[in-house]
Amino acid sequence: MLEKEKEALAKRIAGEITLSSDPGKTMRKWREIFGISQTELAEYLGVSSSVISDYEGGRRKSPGASTIRKFVEALLEIDEKKGGNVIKAFSKTLGSDFPTSAILDMREFALPATVRDIVDAAKGEVVANMDLIDRKIYGYTVIDSIQAILEMSSDDFLKLYGWTTERALVFTKVTTGRSPMIAIRVQGMKPAVVVLHGVKKLDELAVKIAERERVPLVISKVESENDLIVSLRRLVEKKEKEL
Repeated sequence: MLEKEKEALAKRIAGEITLSSDPGKTMRKWREIFGISQTELAEYLGVSSSVISDYEGGRRKSPGASTIRKFVEALLEIDEKKGGNVIKAFSKTLGSDFPTSAILDMREFALPATVRDIVDAAKGEVVANMDLIDRKIYGYTVIDSIQAILEMSSDDFLKLYGWTTERALVFTKVTTGRSPMIAIRVQGMKPAVVVLHGVKKLDELAVKIAERERVPLVISKVESENDLIVSLRRLVEKKEKEL
C-alpha cells in the first residue's frame, strides 16, 4: 500500500530527526502527528514507555541510525494497521505545492503550536470553545473560501488537511462563516481550530456548529489576507528556531 509514499515519508521523518538540534522533540512531534501514545509505541518496539519518554525529554543521548530506523518503521506500521490515514494524507501532498488553487498557503510546524499561538498570529477573537485554546496543532491551511465554493469537490476538501487534521483551517473572504462550518460538519473531519477572516456579520449557526463539534472558532482581526499569511509564516519560523 502506497510504497513510494511510505518511503518518501520515512526519509522525511528520519531526515528531520537526524538534522534536528533536539532529536527528542522532533520524535515527539512525529509520534503525536501519527496519534500514537508513548505506551503504544513502546509496546510495538518491545521497550518500556520510560525509554520513549527519556528520548523525547532529552534524558537519553541522541538516537543512532538504528534506533531512528526502528522508530520510523514503527510509526508507519502502526499507521497502516489503523488504516494508513497519515500515509494517505502525505500522499495527497506529493506532486504539487498546493493540491488546489483554493489553497493560498499550507505549512507544517517544526514543533507543535497551540490554538493560542494561532489566535495571537491572527489577532483573533475566540467566539467558541475557549477552553480548548491550549490544544496542540501541527500546521495550518489558508483557504480562499470563494474559490473553495466554486471549484472544490468533497474529495478536494479533504486535501485541506495536509498530513493531519490537527491543524488550523483559515478561511479568507468570509462573510458570515456559515458555509465553512457547514462544510466541516458535513465532511465529518474536524480541524483543531477554524479561523475566519473578513467576517462582516457572524452567523449564529457557525458558532453553534463549532460548539457542537468542539472546534475552537476564531475571528481574525488582521487587516488584510496577505498580512494574515505573513503573520502565520512568522509563527512557522518561530517554531523552526525553537528546534
